[in-house]
Amino acid sequence: MCGISGAVGWIDTDIESALTRVNGAQRHRGPDDEGTWKTVDTSGGRGAAFAFRRLAIIDLSPDGHQPMVDRETGNVIVFNGELYNYKLLRSELAADGATFKSQSDTEVLLKGYAKWGMQVLPRLRGMFALAIWDERRRQVVLARDRLGIKPLYLCTRNTPGGRKTVFFASEVRSLLAADLAGRRLNPRAVATYVWNGFVVGPETIVEGVELLAAGSTAVVRLDGLYETHSYWKFPRHAPAPDGEERVSEALETSVRQHLVSDVPLGVFLSGGIDSSAVTALAAKTAGSGVRTFNLCFDEAQYDESRYATAVARALGTDHTEVRLSKSDFKSELGPALASIDQPTFDAINSYFVSRAVRDAGMTVALAGTGGDELFGGYSSFVDIPRARRAARALRILPRAVVGGLSQLASARMRGTAGAVAPQTRWGKLGDVLGTRGDLVGLYQTTYALFTADFAREILGARRAELEAYGLPPERAHALRRDVAGDEIFHSICVLELANFIGERLLRDTDAASMAVSLEVRVPLLDHEVVEAVATVETERRFFPLGRKQLLRKLALSSLPPEQFDRPKQGFGLPMAEWCRDVLRDEMDAAFADPAACSAVGLAHKAVSRLWTAFQAGAPGIYWSRLWSIFVLIRWCQAHRVSR
Repeated sequence: MCGISGAVGWIDTDIESALTRVNGAQRHRGPDDEGTWKTVDTSGGRGAAFAFRRLAIIDLSPDGHQPMVDRETGNVIVFNGELYNYKLLRSELAADGATFKSQSDTEVLLKGYAKWGMQVLPRLRGMFALAIWDERRRQVVLARDRLGIKPLYLCTRNTPGGRKTVFFASEVRSLLAADLAGRRLNPRAVATYVWNGFVVGPETIVEGVELLAAGSTAVVRLDGLYETHSYWKFPRHAPAPDGEERVSEALETSVRQHLVSDVPLGVFLSGGIDSSAVTALAAKTAGSGVRTFNLCFDEAQYDESRYATAVARALGTDHTEVRLSKSDFKSELGPALASIDQPTFDAINSYFVSRAVRDAGMTVALAGTGGDELFGGYSSFVDIPRARRAARALRILPRAVVGGLSQLASARMRGTAGAVAPQTRWGKLGDVLGTRGDLVGLYQTTYALFTADFAREILGARRAELEAYGLPPERAHALRRDVAGDEIFHSICVLELANFIGERLLRDTDAASMAVSLEVRVPLLDHEVVEAVATVETERRFFPLGRKQLLRKLALSSLPPEQFDRPKQGFGLPMAEWCRDVLRDEMDAAFADPAACSAVGLAHKAVSRLWTAFQAGAPGIYWSRLWSIFVLIRWCQAHRVSR
């Protein structure tokens, strides 16, 4: 796990200095080693330069140093991630005559590209963002893993004379730190942020910086131009007689491969089904010595430590509880906010648990991310089909009638502090019916932080940018294409994986964990697990809705079933209480400042009303609404980014 960066196109001393600054800004991603490499045409300044920061996980020797050069072909690679099937690929390449200097997965990838070219990508099982200099073609190949576990950002710098340089890096912040991107907010990204609480790619919060899509490649030429292509799509629902057996095999293989490490490794264990499933499979594979970690709180309603302890005891793991008090949270808020690469309302919890695991001496941690999405654990699997039936049944109604229904529902829930209508499912009734049953629209409306009307109010004049339900239009089109005509529960799974997982959880986890130099692996999101799950018939995979019965059957059969028969409780911090307590003064200062709101493109009056309603306990005004705005303001101030 590392930080990679590079420049392709015009290369001169200014470009090299900028790349050095990018690499330095990513030191936290790789404190163990660093390296640089460049090549420039003899006829001019066109070429490529790579930089690298290493967090050593596999082959800790100097042989794993990057950028890594293939002396036979002249190809060069910088690679961030892990290949879990690298030993199988190494054996195949060795049988064909390849020789290796190191024991690293990076060299396997480099040799694999020499043999198979771009067709090496479908052979990879792992998480990665990579750049390969192709010596023969004089171009750079960039690629990301299928689910988007590892990020990669691009921006283009134009210099006098029509010269172009494409920069890439693992973090947006590093491009800002090197002054390669203008510090101007992307208005379309702000609109997606207000709707979702995170920025939806390929946009980023900074104008001129682009996220390479998951499962995609970009081939960058020396003239500074590039083309992107997808090499993987989410599987369609395709029931097979042996679907359940495929899932069982894929799960066990994935966890076994994810346990391979030359450094200390632990497991995040909340005590819920997903993290317990990963822990149980890890204990089954390792036999003993599995270390587990749980973040616990003084606030009893958020504390799941008793469930985690029970699972750890039953599985025989070496378990550690880390308590986070509100005073600890307050004192560490600065570093936690600084770990965020792009504004998001959901990275803070990942930072604190990652820091605790890293402080305990771990360099790698496994997480249970993906179980809810793959096996129907979220309420969206109940709410969206129900809302779709209602929206389709009532789509004959005029929009004015639909709007009246929404206002009536909101009025029923409005309290004395009702300066803001409830931002709940009842408050969104008009938005739901207005989708006319469009699945992507329903999904986005269900997850929206605000009603469409209030989101437009917060954004002021930039109302048109919300027309695609808080998505960039091209992204909305791609999602509709991905789910068109497919089984509805599998389609919801695809939307969860593409948006909630791909655009929020994975990016947040990467930034928060790498801020403390911790590698987080997500075995349930191995692409072969995702593909296997698609072959299970709906009834066996999803029902009863919310129970994740198939995952429990395949991974938790050794534990008492009643241990997991309790209401779902997602892993989170006591943010509602803390926003009204230890964070109140800071949040009040941000929301009381018209200039701070205006600088990030938000209407101060709307933000102020929202904050007042939250403090008064108005119905349906949840902490996430306020926290998302607070993080946006703080992030932009810290990085000097504004309209």
